Parts: sequence; C-alpha cells; structure tokens
Amino acid sequence: MPREKKRCEWCGTDPLYVAYHDEEWGVPVHDDRKLFEFILLEGAQAGLSWITILRKREAYRKAFADFDPIRVARFDAKKIAKLLEDPGIVRNRLKVESAVTNAKAFLAVQKEFGTFDRYIWSFLPSGKPIQNRWASLGEIPAKTELAETISKDLKKRGFKFVGPTIVYAHMQATGMVNDHIVDCFRRREVGKAT
Repeated sequence: MPREKKRCEWCGTDPLYVAYHDEEWGVPVHDDRKLFEFILLEGAQAGLSWITILRKREAYRKAFADFDPIRVARFDAKKIAKLLEDPGIVRNRLKVESAVTNAKAFLAVQKEFGTFDRYIWSFLPSGKPIQNRWASLGEIPAKTELAETISKDLKKRGFKFVGPTIVYAHMQATGMVNDHIVDCFRRREVGKAT
C-alpha cells in the first residue's frame, strides 16, 4: 500500500484545499494577471478563511472580468452595486470597492515599472524566493519585516486591504517565500521552481 504524502497540515483533507496546496501554493508567480488575482482574492479573504475564498474563486473570476485589472479598474458605482448583490462573492462594500481601487493602483505600478511582477519581486534582494525551513505550522509567522515593508509601499501607492498579514499571505501564495514545512513533499518541488 503506497504511503500517504506528507503535506502542510493547514490544507487538511478538503479536496479543493489539497489541490491548491499541491498545485499552486508557494509556486513562484510572474504573470501579472495571476498576481492581480491573488491581490484581489487575498483582500477578499481578510477576516475569513482561505478555503471560503477558494470555494468562491470561480464566482470571483466571473464577477471580476477574469481578473483583468484594466476591466476591473473601469467598474463604476452601478457595477459595484450589482456585485454587492452577487451571492457568489463576499458582499462587503469595502472589499468590492478596494478591488477597483487596487486595479487602478496595479495599473499605475505596471506603468511605472513595466510589469507588476518586476515591482513586487524587486523587494527580494536576490530576486529569488526565500526558502524557509519551518519544522511545523506553528513556526510560520503571520507577517515579517519584509511583508511590512511591502505593505507600506503598496499603501503609499493607493492599495487597500494590503496589511502586512495579507501581504505575507500573498507572498506565500505567489511563491515569493517557500513556507512548505520541511517534511512536506511539495517543499523541494517548489524550491526548484524559481
């Protein structure tokens, strides 16, 4: 009988969560639209569990123009009101409005740096993911000094829902840091994907 793969315990046994852990979490992302998707979803997640947002991800994709920041930046008051009636997403006015605000800020960063990817990854001294070596879930921090630095810069640029905890979750999701625990089967695989 094959041995069960060792995973980070936070993903539990929910198939959606396991698939996210096994296929996405911690893999370095350099595609601007995917980076925008995670900014939007991480902001929506504030105060909620990530599995709640994963279950709503496809509804978010539909509601927010397939995570196209150009289209989201054009959402007006009428579109926002319509989104607040959509049961498929988190219907929090501040979060929905922040998605539009963040799309505009995202486009401004792209204009200044060429790509959002170039901007966000420039915070890493080597330009490569930080390879942490946590033995257990309890060792993984909720935020770091680097996340605080990035958070301050994002806020200065007009982004909302980008506190250091949300920024650190974004860094984990997009592979800026590899926080798979040492004995997780994905740690080594993700570590190679720089």
